[in-house]
Amino acid sequence: MHKAQQLAAGVVGQVLSGRNLGVVLEAIFRGAPELTQQQRALVQDLSYGTLRFYGELQAVLALLLKKPLQSEKLHHLLLVALYQLRHGKISAHTVVNQAVQAADFIKKPWAGGLVNAVLRNFLRLQDALLQQVSSSETALYSYPQWWIDKLKSQYPLQWQSMLQAGNAHPPMTLRINRRKTNVDDYLTRLAEAGLDASSLGREAIILKQPLPVDRVPGFHEGLVSVQDYGAQLAAHLLQPEDGMEVLDACCAPGGKTGHILETADVQMTGLDNDTQRLQRVESNLQRLDLKANLMVGDAAEPETWWDGQPFDRILADVPCSASGIVRRHVDIKWLRRESDVEAFASQQAAILDALWRLLAKDGKLLYATCSVFHEENQQQIDRFLKTHADARQTALPELLNNYQQQNGQLRPCAEHDGFFYAILQKV
Repeated sequence: MHKAQQLAAGVVGQVLSGRNLGVVLEAIFRGAPELTQQQRALVQDLSYGTLRFYGELQAVLALLLKKPLQSEKLHHLLLVALYQLRHGKISAHTVVNQAVQAADFIKKPWAGGLVNAVLRNFLRLQDALLQQVSSSETALYSYPQWWIDKLKSQYPLQWQSMLQAGNAHPPMTLRINRRKTNVDDYLTRLAEAGLDASSLGREAIILKQPLPVDRVPGFHEGLVSVQDYGAQLAAHLLQPEDGMEVLDACCAPGGKTGHILETADVQMTGLDNDTQRLQRVESNLQRLDLKANLMVGDAAEPETWWDGQPFDRILADVPCSASGIVRRHVDIKWLRRESDVEAFASQQAAILDALWRLLAKDGKLLYATCSVFHEENQQQIDRFLKTHADARQTALPELLNNYQQQNGQLRPCAEHDGFFYAILQKV
């Protein structure tokens, strides 16, 4: 386990210096092909867990250290070990002993002794330390203070539950491919494989216990895709009909593209400005036995790729802060800055204005984000409506009524992540 602690400490350090967690983990695993699947899973769990509760762990460690450590590597190793002691299931004795061994990579004779002393002091003083740091909201909720303050202001009744939901483990939700199976048949297949699951909505199935995608029955045959229930709502809110011209702007990695094609026989154009990410869309569509016209291009600059043929439906799943899916991407909490929200809002406005010109009269554009911040959501729509007399916001279908949402804003909860949806019709 000490090897996993070392690797996780390196991952945490790189993320806190500004790198994306997924990219870092991929590079770590590529550089250590000898790791077993179990070891990789442990490194991932330690990395995610430490970053999920970084605010708390950092505050506790600051109290345990008499002065800042000279070695950042050792600092990050202690954070990983504290996560295990505070939130893990392995015995404290094992965690401490393994962390002492892991300290060897510091190449300092005193490193093991310091790790041992700090961790044993935590075990001895744990209750008092946690009580002391609880006066800090950043430590108590493990979010940056600006993030907490923004949710307090925008969600005065729900901000605490939203923060807590963002620190929970996300559900593993599947979307059945209605062209190949149905919910009842697939639930039967899961039961035959000894997997416990329940259905949600029209096509969603939540697994009681997450498992590697390679072990999901029928995945490689295109029977199902992995997609959060909140994201699955997009295809139905767009209301595609057979024969329509549909644009999925910013389409990578292609989950919503595939779902729209599963829902109706449309002429689909999938657009993204990243060639590599567009290859993932193609791979997903091939697995599902679906086809689309995939194009590389900037949604904010349609003159570089659009042929002048208007679209009946446009999905504008715009870049955003991703504040609604932080439980899946725990690094976002520590990589985002408050100024990023304004920058995303400006980018969203440019995309929305550009795509509106491509929509046919009476056509509908579905604006979507995986954010919970108002600046990126209804405030963005309000701005747009003030400057476009030919646009009106239409009521959302009843399928949203049973979920934690208000005016198109889905708050993160046990069943789904946080999303925002607004339907704009050209009149």
